[in-house]
Parts: sequence; C-alpha cells; structure tokens
Amino acid sequence: MALINSIVSWFNTKRLSEIEFMKEHPIDIQHEVLTQLLDKARHTEWGKEHDFQSIDSLDDFKERLPIQTYEDIKPYVDRLRKGEQNIFWPSEIKWFAKSSGTTNSKSKFIPVSKEALEDCHFRGGKDILTLYTSLFPDTGILKGKGLTLGGSHHINNVNNESYYGDLSAILIQNLPFWADFIRTPDTSIVLLDKWEEKLYKITEATMSENVTSLSGVPSWYLVLLKHILKVSGKKNIHEIWPNLELFVHGGVCFDPYRNQFDSILLPEKMNYMETYNASEGFFGIQDDLNDKSMLLMLDYGIYYEFIPLENVDDENPKVLSLENVELHKNYAIIITTNGGLWRYQIGDTVQFTSLKPFKFKISGRTKLFINAFGEEIIIDNAEKAMLQACEKTNAIIKDYMGAPIFMANDKKGTHQWLIEFEKAPANIDEFNYLFDNALMNQNSDYEAKRYKNITLDKPVITIARSGLFYDWLKKKGKLGGQNKVPRLANDRKLIEEVLSMNQI
Repeated sequence: MALINSIVSWFNTKRLSEIEFMKEHPIDIQHEVLTQLLDKARHTEWGKEHDFQSIDSLDDFKERLPIQTYEDIKPYVDRLRKGEQNIFWPSEIKWFAKSSGTTNSKSKFIPVSKEALEDCHFRGGKDILTLYTSLFPDTGILKGKGLTLGGSHHINNVNNESYYGDLSAILIQNLPFWADFIRTPDTSIVLLDKWEEKLYKITEATMSENVTSLSGVPSWYLVLLKHILKVSGKKNIHEIWPNLELFVHGGVCFDPYRNQFDSILLPEKMNYMETYNASEGFFGIQDDLNDKSMLLMLDYGIYYEFIPLENVDDENPKVLSLENVELHKNYAIIITTNGGLWRYQIGDTVQFTSLKPFKFKISGRTKLFINAFGEEIIIDNAEKAMLQACEKTNAIIKDYMGAPIFMANDKKGTHQWLIEFEKAPANIDEFNYLFDNALMNQNSDYEAKRYKNITLDKPVITIARSGLFYDWLKKKGKLGGQNKVPRLANDRKLIEEVLSMNQI
C-alpha cells in the first residue's frame, strides 16, 4: 500500500504544482482559457457569425456575444442532435447530457464534446483523487474500489449516432477500459434503466467487494445503503465495507442528510468531499475538508463570468469578470466552455468565501426552486401543475408554498404543499394525484425521483386556513406593493413559520 501511495504521490506532484499556480495566477489562467476557446472555435458557424477571429479584448468578447439561456440555444442544439456538426464547437458532438430545469422544456440536452469529457469532467475526477491523497497521504482508498451510482443512457430517436443520458452515465460510458479495475459495479449494471432492478443488482454485485469510496447524489445513496443494510441484516455499512473512508458528493445540499449518513456509517471512519459537477461542466472541488467551500477550478477549459443576483432580470445586466467579484454576494454564473456553450447562464448562484484563492459555496438558483433530492423543481413547473390540477377538479388556488420534507429514519423524502384555496376541490386526494402527475410531466428529474416512490413519496398537501398567507405577510410587514408569498423554498424555515400560524 505504501508503494502504491508513493507512485500516486509521484504522479500527483506535477498536478499539485499546477493547481498551486492556478491559485496564485487565477486571472492570467482565465484569460488564457478564453483566448484558447475563441481560437479553437473561430471557424465554427458560431465563430464566423460573431467574428471570433477579430476579437482582441474582453470588451470585444462581451459586446459581440450575448448572454444566453437554454431557450436561446435550443434551436441549435436540436440541429446538433439531428447530426449537424461544427455549429458551436469544431470537434464532433454526439453525446448530450440530459437534465431538466428550463422554463419551456421538460428536459435540456447539453452538448458534451471530447474536450469537455477529457479536459473538464475527467480531469475533475482525477483532481478529486489528487487533492484527497495529498490531504491523506496514508489513505487506503486505492486498495479497494469506488462505487459509483450512474444514470442511464438512450440512443437518440432522431439520429442513431447521437446519444443522450444523465451526465454520470455519459462519463461512465466513456471511461477508459482500465477504470473497470478500480470501480464497481460493472458498467452493464450501472447503466440499467430500471432503478429497482439496478438497486438489487448493485447490492448483489458490491456486497462482497472491498469498497473504499462512494460518489454520487446523497438522496440516491441513502436509498441504496439502506437497501444493502436490509438485505445483509447488518446495522452499519462498515460491517460490510470496513475500509470505506470517502463519500464524494454533489448535486444537492448535503447538510440535511448528514445525520442520516452518520446513523448508518461510522463517522470517525468517514470523510466527505463536495464537488460541483454539472451537465454543463465541472466547476469546483472541496480541497479542505474542514472548510465547506469549494475551490473554483479555473483550468478546465471554462471561462467564468458573474451577474449580481439583483441584476439577473435586467435587460442589460451588469456582467463581472472573476477579478471583479466580491465576497459573500450572490452571483449568477455565466460560462463559456470547451463544450461549445458561449456566455451561457446555467441558473445556479454562488457566493465567494475567498478571493485568494477563489473559493465559493453554491447559494441556490436564480429562480425559486426545490432541489433537496436532485429534482430541480422550479416555480414554472409548480404553477403549470397547479393549474392543470385546478382545471380538472374545478378548484381555485389563492396562495401556496412548497418545501421539502427530508428523509428521516425509515421515511422517504417528499414535498409539502401548503395551499390556501379560494375554492377547494371536492376530493383533495384526487387533486394531489393530478398535481403529482402533472409535475412529473413538467419535470423529468422529479419524474425519475418519483419512480415507484423509491426516492420521493407522493406529495403531502396541507390545506391552509382562510387568510393565512395574508396574516403571515402582515406579520412580516409586507402587505401591498411588490411583496409576494415566496412559492418555493429548498428548506423548511419559511413553511414552518407559516404553518405555526395555521391554527390561529
């Protein structure tokens, strides 16, 4: 084991020095990244349309290229999915990471280039190992295997040379052959479509393995680990995998899940490392496990810009380069990437906790949302689903608020919807059923989490007394003007406040 760690340490030395250089010279690194991206794509359709070849300054770049959302680029993405090439990026695009969260589309299909895979996503995976082994030189993580929960991928029915799926599935599908020796279970199991079948097969395939690390979304892992305990008859995961020491997590906030992981794992044996790996790119890694912030990875072929959250909805928002950001302010992220996204607004917001080096925390979304389990419910999803349920039950809603109910003990997670009806439905269970199904139709991530109640149980609807939200706004001194009931929240602070007044 000491020999293996020594070899890894030798290979890591060069990369660690590069990361240190990145920390010391972040702005220079970012300017170099932008120059390379513009040069690489200058002969693409997008590059010719915006005359990349004549862009000589950052001001030119900002003037020539508009800020974009998925709705703006969707027509071009549709062409890519049908087989056209050299639109945004010169190398072949045949993989698309599927995710939801857009206002007008059930799913987004984010182009994934060869460069995005190798220089961004895979490099991020290598850097996790580099940073972790530098923090724990005597780690035994390399002595066993890593367990990864992936999604599934499908052949695009528009063009058989084009593929889409969860980002995790795309990464697994494109890993080099030698990765099979250090991870479990087999690719054929990881990429299964049916979660229940996958759950049983992962359990069967991994219980006898020497698993030393886990990586994935916390909510899914709780389901898997509890299932493994049930099948094995054990009370603690370390009775099955005694050498397990690391959980690399991302996708949703980990804090609500920490106590549940501590109850089925031995806390003194575990390390938890947060990463920020989205469909659009790999952005950050927690490089100090005593600090919940993540290091912004600036040399992955991504150029960053930031819009102060208060300016996001402006017609011509103020856009800042990295050197102009300030501590503890909310910024919407704008990215230009080696996957062909140009000044693309991904919808996430961050706060910087350090400027030397640049470290950050994910602070939320640019719009109201619920994403406690990776479901990414936005207000547009909820509004449309509410409207459909009302139309079919002849109900009228006055006000509402939605929030997660976190997993606890043997109870699954779910959502609570506190609704004040102007006209209540005759049957609230029917309303709930219709609302739930409409929400699944609106949002593919929610649909996946609701599949057979595996991760998310059916919603809980609580009927609010007449005048509840008015009284709550009055208590907050927010009657009239532009004040509104916040429809969605990713924690229970606001809904508990309102619920405490429901019986008054």
